[in-house]
Amino acid sequence: MNSFIERLDPQRIVIFRALQLGDMLCSVPALRALRRAAPHAHIALVGLPWAQTFVDRYAGLLDELILFPGAIGFPEQREDDSALPAFIDAMRERHFDLAIQLHGSGGIANDIVCGFGACANAGFVQHDEVQRAGCFIEWPDTLAEPHRYLALTNAMGAPCESDTLSFDLNARDEAEYAALVAEHGIEAHRLVLMHPGAQLPSRRWPVARFAEVADALASYGWQIAVTGMAAEAELTAAVLGTMAAPALHLAGSTSLGSLAALVERARLVVCNDTGISHIAAAMRTPSVVIASGSDTLRWAPLDRERHRVLADYPPCRPCAFRECPYGHECALNVSVPQVVGAARAMLARDLRARPAPPCLLHERNTNVVPIREEVRHVA
Repeated sequence: MNSFIERLDPQRIVIFRALQLGDMLCSVPALRALRRAAPHAHIALVGLPWAQTFVDRYAGLLDELILFPGAIGFPEQREDDSALPAFIDAMRERHFDLAIQLHGSGGIANDIVCGFGACANAGFVQHDEVQRAGCFIEWPDTLAEPHRYLALTNAMGAPCESDTLSFDLNARDEAEYAALVAEHGIEAHRLVLMHPGAQLPSRRWPVARFAEVADALASYGWQIAVTGMAAEAELTAAVLGTMAAPALHLAGSTSLGSLAALVERARLVVCNDTGISHIAAAMRTPSVVIASGSDTLRWAPLDRERHRVLADYPPCRPCAFRECPYGHECALNVSVPQVVGAARAMLARDLRARPAPPCLLHERNTNVVPIREEVRHVA
């Protein structure tokens, strides 16, 4: 029997997913499956303004970005319904064959997508939501993030070939990376990236602890580079200002592409549970992820050998707060020795890594403990 997408044979598809980088990277396997099932369709993404770089990057999967004007209940941008009616009218005039709600669990997002007036709709519904016409499945709450969207494309008749994230570098990325090497003296064979930022303060491990980890790893001969967006320069500068060892300050110096090229060359990424952890997964670069507040079942990298996720689980987790109101124990219960121990274990497995001769700085950090004794590792 023909699948939903075969029966429909859509030539004009629109996908609603108005989210940030990490969320978008997790949807790439589903986008690949959809493109494979509809190779000649024009596929538009309704997303945030920054996502033009994402559409350009994944030109083989997406053909167009349509800017989402924002709405109440969508905190990724200003929550305002005033531009929504005109936006819905404009979408109806496009006469899409298929509209896919790939934004989240359902509810308001389904109201918006079904308002596009496409010939058919697909997406997710919450367990207590009225069933929608089209190909809608119950939100698969127990799956990892990439697998949630693959569950939908599979139900539509677009099975996946691979669940791995991907990010292809281009010539511009390589040129920008070469410029970084020339300007900052990057030594890829011993490079460790420290990324202290995250969109929500509740997702950030303390700056002082990032600095301690960086100092400890520098004392073993690793070159430390602190990365982040330009808007995070104050945060990244605080890490460098707290460190005793020298480090490269790359915040605001990288585009998305050159950051991915930098991650690909690095020996390790140490970060919060944020977008760069998904870049590390896409580039197959080992990482140590300190996951504060987030749902690790949902957001942890799929490859648990290459990526170590350190997390503590107080009763308030997973967290829905921007600022933690409970003392941030999920972050504070992950210690510096645990992160240093995890980082050194990952680096010891890298046959291409060549640290400089270790110095005698920061001896206080050399007495690390096994991770399994103090913190739960996401299995």
